Amino acid sequence: MKSTLKYISSFFLLFSILGWSQTTDSLPKFKDRYGLRVGIDLHRLTRSLYDKDYQGIEFTGDFRLSKRYFAAAEIGTEKRDTREPQINATTRGQYLKIGFDYNTHQNWLQLENMVNVGLRYGFSTFSQTLNSYKIYNPNPYFGNGDFIDVNREYSGLTAHWIETVAGIKVQVFTNVFVGFSFRLNIMIQEKDPSGFENLYIPGYNRTYNDRFGVGFNYTVSYFLPLYKKDKGVSAEKKKKK
Repeated sequence: MKSTLKYISSFFLLFSILGWSQTTDSLPKFKDRYGLRVGIDLHRLTRSLYDKDYQGIEFTGDFRLSKRYFAAAEIGTEKRDTREPQINATTRGQYLKIGFDYNTHQNWLQLENMVNVGLRYGFSTFSQTLNSYKIYNPNPYFGNGDFIDVNREYSGLTAHWIETVAGIKVQVFTNVFVGFSFRLNIMIQEKDPSGFENLYIPGYNRTYNDRFGVGFNYTVSYFLPLYKKDKGVSAEKKKKK
């Protein structure tokens, strides 16, 4: 009797395994989409509308290289008026950032959301215009005096930096994504104008004495699918088939 029950149990176990295999094989097969995603930074675009001291625009792009790695880049232009207690200057220039993103998020089925970390190399070419300044007075008993107008431009300035990135991208409509990223910038080299330091660098944002800076962007982008690859199927499994 025990032997009979053992064989019956084994039969049902084998039947269940076969049934599960058949069900798994009958599941729909999905493919990962590969292509180019292009977008625009809404933060810089909207800031140009409400901040009279700022004008700028940034375009973003990434291209999927593998399941988790994406080549990424940003290109933009900025104009910023900086008003300090002792100095008033205007920065104008362009910048380019190139690097990669790594998607740490495990998507289900056909989802294409991202929780990414990445790295960029940033380069900017710009000019600084010294509009006016005050002579420093260590003993301002009679006041600091008025601003002295200069309007002198220093062109041909450059800056190089490394940028670490952390952000997200979420698909809200078919092929349409919104995203946010935070940036920590580390200056490698910069060329200062004669007589004063850079107060703002396009793409890098405000500069500080410790050579660190921060930034962020808020993007909307569109994905252009170019081709597809099997989702999560290894080469060995393909050979067996």
